[in-house]
Amino acid sequence: MHVDLSRITFRPDRHYSAVVAQQGRVQLDADANENTAIQLYQARTTAADLIGQHGGPAGVTGFKINFLGGNRELDDLTIGGGRYYVDGILCDATRPQPGTAVDDGHDGHDGDEDGTEGGDGAALEAPKTWTYWDQPDAFRDPERHADRLPAQFPFLVYLKVWERSVTAAEDPALREVALGSAMPDTAARTKVVWQVLPLEGAKLDLEDGKGGKDAVRAAFARWAAEQARPAARLAARSERPEHADEDPCLVKPDARYRGPENQLYRVEVHDGGTAKDATFKWSRENGSVVFPVDGLDGTWVELASLGSDDKLDLNVGDWVEFVDTAYSSRLEPLPLLRVEELDLPERRVRLSAEPEPGVGRRPELRPFLRRWDHQEGAQRGKGGTAARLKNGAVKVEEGRWLALEDGVEVYFAAEGTYRSGDYWLIPARTATGGVEWPVNAARKPLLQAPLGIQVHYAPLAWVQGEQGEADLRQSFGPLATPVPAASAEALAAEEAAAAETEAREAAGTGAEEEAGEQQ
Repeated sequence: MHVDLSRITFRPDRHYSAVVAQQGRVQLDADANENTAIQLYQARTTAADLIGQHGGPAGVTGFKINFLGGNRELDDLTIGGGRYYVDGILCDATRPQPGTAVDDGHDGHDGDEDGTEGGDGAALEAPKTWTYWDQPDAFRDPERHADRLPAQFPFLVYLKVWERSVTAAEDPALREVALGSAMPDTAARTKVVWQVLPLEGAKLDLEDGKGGKDAVRAAFARWAAEQARPAARLAARSERPEHADEDPCLVKPDARYRGPENQLYRVEVHDGGTAKDATFKWSRENGSVVFPVDGLDGTWVELASLGSDDKLDLNVGDWVEFVDTAYSSRLEPLPLLRVEELDLPERRVRLSAEPEPGVGRRPELRPFLRRWDHQEGAQRGKGGTAARLKNGAVKVEEGRWLALEDGVEVYFAAEGTYRSGDYWLIPARTATGGVEWPVNAARKPLLQAPLGIQVHYAPLAWVQGEQGEADLRQSFGPLATPVPAASAEALAAEEAAAAETEAREAAGTGAEEEAGEQQ
């Protein structure tokens, strides 16, 4: 989550059931957020235990897939409304319907101008369901060949589910306007992102590409397990820098972390792949320093503001990421851009290159710049070489400690496979002169898997072209049943009496048959 946090304290292995506030104590964001995380973890674990890995309630099971092909210019899918759970996470495919406006006859517009009526005066009916191309969080582009549905049958349609943070920079409705524009925003939100995506049948481990529903589900489960398994690990520590004695008055002389303020460092994978291709970026503010964009003209970007103070502003040489809602949802990294020039009176910055065509051109997607704090040429630890950048991000180097700043260092384990968007958080504290990171009995830092992004998958349909779609969803019924008219004891007595009667009747029938045979 790219939000302004002090730290994240939720640890499932500690088995805490609630956060208990005490009177007269300082209230911290970490405590409130941990309480929310505990309750969410319990609710989702309970749902997954009862439902299974995925399933929907009978009668309103969402995400029914219908393939639309044939003579259409672009193949498409319809996504049926309803609810579905993936690893206990609720996904709702119900498409919101437009409200009814007041018709007082004084708006001065007719239907043809505002698009609410057709040419014959009839009201246009809003679509009832989502489709593959207009689903709310996938942002598929018909012009991109990779976004189109596979031309080869069969292929699988699956549900990808994960969560991301949303702040007032992306959703202005979160900001309380009564506080005034000079005040910072308040709380952020976490959003469930669901995306209906295709998977070529050849990528599944199926014999001859064929199999029944159970075989397809099993093959998809193996594929999903490979996608979800984190294959990169990182450790962090604080080491007293070589030139720490040059500024002994800033912090304690023996401090390993030399920063003047408490920070939450975020190390995030930018380009994925193996170490030779992977890059990362880092922020001392958890990537929360953002600048909403008001306009774009070539390499010049007009901003709503340039920051509230020197700590949260932009400077020449800073590396920024041009972001909007679609970019955040697609998880496909683009090159970072360098701030080359500032025009403070006009609230404009000139970037090292023009942003990619698919980002920042649509105001309804709320574009903004996100600042990262790494710098080209920074020293990589004691005796290390200068940091090397690739597309504005830092090259991953495995098997050695890499310096970020002020004594904070990170270590990437060998033979890692990196996934864009995965991240680690490192709280640094002036009171201890160090970072908070798990260590063993010998006080050596432990390698940790990424804190996120946690991605969940569920199969929806096996599309076979003209043969239709095999539904791979699962459903469950309600647990509640009618209350019996009698008590449990009375029902047991009735069942015992009925069993005794059946036994007597069976015995009588057997005796009659035996007597008949003797005659």
